[in-house]
Amino acid sequence: MIEQVKRVAAFCAGEAGGNPAGVWTGAVLPPEAVMQTVAAEVGYSETVFAARDGESWRVRYFSPESEVPFCGHATIALGAVLALEHGAGTFPLQTNHARVTVEGKAAGGAISASLVSPPATGAAAPQAIVDEALALFGYTRADLDERIPPALANGGAGHLILPLKTRAALAAMRYELDAGRVLMRREGWATIALVHAESPRRFHARNPFASGGVYEDPATGAAAAALAGYLREIGWPERDIDIVQGEDMGVPCHLHAQALPGRGAAVRVSGLARLIGEDA
Repeated sequence: MIEQVKRVAAFCAGEAGGNPAGVWTGAVLPPEAVMQTVAAEVGYSETVFAARDGESWRVRYFSPESEVPFCGHATIALGAVLALEHGAGTFPLQTNHARVTVEGKAAGGAISASLVSPPATGAAAPQAIVDEALALFGYTRADLDERIPPALANGGAGHLILPLKTRAALAAMRYELDAGRVLMRREGWATIALVHAESPRRFHARNPFASGGVYEDPATGAAAAALAGYLREIGWPERDIDIVQGEDMGVPCHLHAQALPGRGAAVRVSGLARLIGEDA
């Protein structure tokens, strides 16, 4: 069954970088245990499984260690595959918890995709939780950007957002995987989103994904949706933001997030994609 998995890099920086995802499509979703085994064998931070269900596609997402409720880069990868197999279009998706869409198109050798997330919300995080997360990375409150309060945010999956004052602090991110796994699973976070606002429109991000057994994700569409939705809630001056991620891993990734109008509304997250080989 693993032979059916296509490998796609999502949120590429031109022809380079991108976060690899596995994409499996078929008539009926395999049993949960089989999907988990395949995701572990593929070894990417996520593999998405999709089966046609009437006019939409039923989708589930698995990391090497667990199922996740929503994954942005795997959804972009799926949009690329569906566009290649069925032509350009907008594809309705049903996750375990929400209905979303992904639009995919391929033209002139370039593949692009754009998802519309579940409702995106965010609120200030409790001080005790923030302090525990800062200690995990060896940061203090002096490292935080006072313009953006730390937040618990959700754009299909839960994230703690920690905005850092400097790019250097972001580059210095280190933590113990086991300790991060305990904290993230206890709190129900998919990732912790460490972000730095270079300008109101341009952000740099890193996303520890210990809850899924992955030290760091090079591009995280669900966290991008959560961030953009939260920024909208606090009145940030830009509704459209560009996110640069993966640079500190040597895997450059570019994401664009557009917070749609309305409190708690969805976020559109877009990027480029490319097919990759099994050894990538």
